[in-house]
Amino acid sequence: MALNSMTVSKDLIFDVGLHKGEDTDFYLKKGFSVVAFEASPVLVEYCRQRFSEEIAQGRLTIISGAIIDRNEILAGKKTVRFFQNPEMTVWGTVNTDWIDRNARLGSATVEAIEIPAIDFSEIIRTHGMPYFLKIDIEGCDMICVEALKDFAQRPAYLSMESEKTGFDKVCLELDVLETLGYQSFKAVEQSAVERQRMPNPSKEGKSIDHQFPPGASGLFGEESPGQWLSAAAIRARYRYISLGYKLLGDDGIAKNWQFPGAKLLRFVIRLALSVKTGNAVPGWYDTHAKLG
Repeated sequence: MALNSMTVSKDLIFDVGLHKGEDTDFYLKKGFSVVAFEASPVLVEYCRQRFSEEIAQGRLTIISGAIIDRNEILAGKKTVRFFQNPEMTVWGTVNTDWIDRNARLGSATVEAIEIPAIDFSEIIRTHGMPYFLKIDIEGCDMICVEALKDFAQRPAYLSMESEKTGFDKVCLELDVLETLGYQSFKAVEQSAVERQRMPNPSKEGKSIDHQFPPGASGLFGEESPGQWLSAAAIRARYRYISLGYKLLGDDGIAKNWQFPGAKLLRFVIRLALSVKTGNAVPGWYDTHAKLG
């Protein structure tokens, strides 16, 4: 199958998972144009009002709906069931497995609605290939990554929320990224994003003064924190990160230990893994990838 060919737009960013515009606001301030995707109609309307000026200027396009697998689009699927969460808007999802996870974490209130189904490949053909692709759509990130296989060119940089349910699944994500030509990686722990500071001089877009709000994805590209690692090195780091998830994460086997000394043992595990990962354990990580 012939791949679609197009020029990467160096001033364009795709924000897949707009939420309340925490990241789009940053990208616009940096001087980029943005195509943003959001499934929740409530959040779409909120952001259309928040960024009405940038939309009128043509600097921001908001795509309303949920990105689904292209095979479903080709089969004629026009809408998808979206489970919005009034308590935790960031947990809205089309993935039923995530609904179960959210319920275990204490947020069982969901409302199912039908929203438009989005063909991500078609959006790329319409708006161009972005310089940076940020993906955070609650369990469906790989749909966007897989769509890049249809194109000869890919974003110079991308970030996605890493898989938390098993090291083997993280390795599958990295396998796909390598197939697409990404050779350098970072695992960026997200609880520290609010403490990130703007590099001076800027390495990506304009130099600005900006404070990241809760829920933001943070710096990207050459400004993202940490050193770029090889595929082998990032796998080694994720082995420890995944062990932290397994022991102390959402469904961690050590969280409910009740035997004498369990609290101390959890502390020792947390300390040992934090030394190996260089971050809080279990943490919450985005994988950043760089072409070439």
